[in-house]
Amino acid sequence: MSQVETMHPGTEPAESPLTPESWGKLGMWIFLAGDAMGFGVLLCAYGAMRYGSADWPNPYQRLGINLTAFMTFLLICSSVTMVKGLEGVKNGKRGIAQIYLLLTVIGGLGFLSLQAYEWTKLIGEGLKIFGNPWGASLFGTTFFIITGFHGMHVTGGVIYLSVMLALVSKPTTALGTGWTYNVVEISGLYWHFVDLVWIMVFTFIYLL
Repeated sequence: MSQVETMHPGTEPAESPLTPESWGKLGMWIFLAGDAMGFGVLLCAYGAMRYGSADWPNPYQRLGINLTAFMTFLLICSSVTMVKGLEGVKNGKRGIAQIYLLLTVIGGLGFLSLQAYEWTKLIGEGLKIFGNPWGASLFGTTFFIITGFHGMHVTGGVIYLSVMLALVSKPTTALGTGWTYNVVEISGLYWHFVDLVWIMVFTFIYLL
């Protein structure tokens, strides 16, 4: 018992701001900040190239807006299921947590499947990383690099959340507000970030 607790038995000890849990979140926030700068650089470069090009195709006409709007909706829904899954972990409801984490993983897999379909369709129409039948060749370069970079993040998120799902599914894993909640919450930070970045990518690449 600390000296403060000895002198004042009714006083609760103050929580150190540098607990192992906070270190994990801090590490994720630092990683996400660096990643955000990476996406920011890519989107700024895209804007500069588009602004300086006289024959940049109209993305709204050339890209599948309806399909990507549905992909965006799918990712937003997966963020909701992520929140519900975390809530299940917090409340100690293993079945609920499993269902919603599984739905989040399925949402990510659905997104990747639709992105693969979109890429295949556009490549079939002639869009390549170094070629574009509708105008500036950098249109294809920036499209594949930015959406591919984001797709890599979604792939990583699906793997990450699958590990969390396996962890939560183990009967020996203690749920509640302890260590398990903390690691699942950190994975949720990553997933929400991936979803948020996609909204930016969708806006810049497909809509504007």
